[in-house]
Amino acid sequence: MSDTPQRGTDKTETASARQAAQLRSRLEVATERLLRTAAGITDAQAREPSRLPGWSRGHLLTHIARNADGLRNLLIWARTGVETPMYATPDARAEGIAAGAGRSAAELRTDLETSAIAFAAEAASLADADWAAAVRGPGGVPHMAWFTLWRRLSEVEIHHVDLGSGYRPDDWPEAFAKETLTLAADRLTTPDVAAALLVSADDASTRRIGPAEAQPELEIAGPTRQLLAWLIGRSTGDELATKPAGPLPPLPAW
Repeated sequence: MSDTPQRGTDKTETASARQAAQLRSRLEVATERLLRTAAGITDAQAREPSRLPGWSRGHLLTHIARNADGLRNLLIWARTGVETPMYATPDARAEGIAAGAGRSAAELRTDLETSAIAFAAEAASLADADWAAAVRGPGGVPHMAWFTLWRRLSEVEIHHVDLGSGYRPDDWPEAFAKETLTLAADRLTTPDVAAALLVSADDASTRRIGPAEAQPELEIAGPTRQLLAWLIGRSTGDELATKPAGPLPPLPAW
């Protein structure tokens, strides 16, 4: 099926290409860090639990590799205009992870590196105008092709922490932590979340969570990276302080 990507104005295309160039550079650095961590994982450690419930490190490394394949499909869609879904079937994602989780550490590393190289090569092949093309993931919400790079960067940075192999939320790059905290807070501007004002101890910037119309009566303060880790379920929030003092409010699963 041919589905010519929708594009915006020349100004939009230029801005999208600029975003893509910046994200490709950041993703390259993040991927190199992840590969260095993966290089130190032994066969025994690959069988041990990751920080994600029910998944070993082998499951997680396989997921990161298959994510690269899936997001590469969206870049192919943007470049060719031929609709190319992330996964061939609704069950393909889970099946691929289960099939690859039990491999040796060496096989997992090779897969991780090979899939990352293929993703980067596809990104390098897109013309500037392609980055403004509309594609969509399994959720069905369209986004510009350049945002595929942001999705990949988030997968690499967050799941690097999930490996539980030495990379921590405090190791996240400052820019990534700030941008992702904003996105995470926006996602939690919903009626099922307690209204609160998040205050970064790093730069005094603020973000809100909870119902948009509610006036926050709770202030939650702490380092940007720790605020982010708590919001996305990667920390219990022990390094955060509430005003008035009390327990942190519950959050929905990320």
